[in-house]
Amino acid sequence: TRKESSAASDVYKRQNQDEVRSMQPRVNAFQQPIGPDVPGWTPRARPPLTPAVGRYCRLEPLSAERHAADLYQAFSQAPDDSDWTYMGVGPFADEAAYRTFAEAAQAGSDPLHHTIIDLATGRAIGTLALMRIDPPNGVIEVGFVSFSRQLKRTRIATEAQFLLMRRAFDELGYRRYEWKCDSLNAPSRKAAARLGFQFEGIFRQATVYKGRSRDTAWFSIIDSEWPALRAAYERWLDPENFDAEGNQRKGLAELAAQEKAACA
Repeated sequence: TRKESSAASDVYKRQNQDEVRSMQPRVNAFQQPIGPDVPGWTPRARPPLTPAVGRYCRLEPLSAERHAADLYQAFSQAPDDSDWTYMGVGPFADEAAYRTFAEAAQAGSDPLHHTIIDLATGRAIGTLALMRIDPPNGVIEVGFVSFSRQLKRTRIATEAQFLLMRRAFDELGYRRYEWKCDSLNAPSRKAAARLGFQFEGIFRQATVYKGRSRDTAWFSIIDSEWPALRAAYERWLDPENFDAEGNQRKGLAELAAQEKAACA
């Protein structure tokens, strides 16, 4: 009836109004919009130097003595120097040059460089770092990602990223996990999207490196997004997600979408 239709319409309008109000920021005594409280917040701890171990790889702090030879050998398998185009360092003329870099890198705490060890072979095949570490605000970035050709597009490559995310969110309680790259670095931007980072925009003329101007693309994952993303990573890394030839049965993005829908 018309009366029932009108009543249903009123309910729908009230629901819409409630949804709009819930999306609007709260206001202070001066009617200015303000962000949500963060009750009980305290500065986070800095990342530890302990290894992070997964099913396929182990992350441990970079050591020139233990890792430089393996890493240089792995990086040297590339047919050209294109892997270093968007890096702030490299390419390296020889193992001695790479060792000099590794010695300087291991001495610092920000960036905190990690070596990726293939558990099947025990060899170092790549590095990545936690950097721009901001304990008071709970913000941390993953960067300096140097993956050898034998590491790229493997389960180890994905698990290495997962292990650092898990350390940041679950172990240390950080609120925000960042990824930044040259805006022209299409493979890095594609990797960020696949790994679950949200694109936030471009910082124009942000840095100068290797004599070139760089516009920087910013991406992030925040703590509220992590539970669904963590479940997606765990499902993707499960051996059951791969067939006898090693091909994935379901992609990470597909699994992430399923987990987000389940959490909604």
